[in-house]
Amino acid sequence: MTLRIACLGDSLTRAQFSVDYLEPLRRRHPPGDAQLARFGVNGDFAYNLLQRLDGVVANPPDVITVLIGTNDARASVAGHPVEQVMKRKRLPQRPSAGWFQECLGAVVTRLRAETDATLGLLSLPVLSQQLDGAAAQASQAYSRMIAEVADTNKVAYLPLHERQIEDLRRADAPPIPYREATPAAVAGVLLQRAVLRRSLDSISQRRGLVLTTDHVHQNSRGAAHIAEVIDAGLLARVT
Repeated sequence: MTLRIACLGDSLTRAQFSVDYLEPLRRRHPPGDAQLARFGVNGDFAYNLLQRLDGVVANPPDVITVLIGTNDARASVAGHPVEQVMKRKRLPQRPSAGWFQECLGAVVTRLRAETDATLGLLSLPVLSQQLDGAAAQASQAYSRMIAEVADTNKVAYLPLHERQIEDLRRADAPPIPYREATPAAVAGVLLQRAVLRRSLDSISQRRGLVLTTDHVHQNSRGAAHIAEVIDAGLLARVT
């Protein structure tokens, strides 16, 4: 029987600027055993995801993974263009930790009420390689909130953040400070790919980044972590 999996999230799931974690996840299963559906929208906050669940519940899958909160966490870091983001994403209020937890909890509540899917919440990828810096600390704090929502709602918690922290420490990654992934910076990555024919992994390497291309979007190593924690922490329970 084919296992139908819906992956919900932001640009990391959309995989336009990030290496696609659905591909290594698919490769971890024999052909035909897993059917993956992508529900990722660039720049989404937990609030935005809550507004677009109709497409998921209309044809309920067997498994649902949720990787959301990176943009909520980024909005808490000094220097983030919050007002611009609020307009672009049509947020009805200023992003905050409390609102993030409220929206994520509402996502889980609806998915549990309207589907019979096995549900897993991933903690966030690490923001930056400077682990004591504000961005990395924000991704850690929001990951703790995700763990709390998972525990409260009795759904699986998938420890992506913890896995990536472990890998960065093992790799002795240089503590490169966080730089905001602005639209111009993201466009620069796309330009390098289109004009200079550089892969996302080569861009990472040139910048000294172990898991990402720009402290936010994942390279192949970062994407592999996402696939691994989903497979080990969730799919192993239902296959």
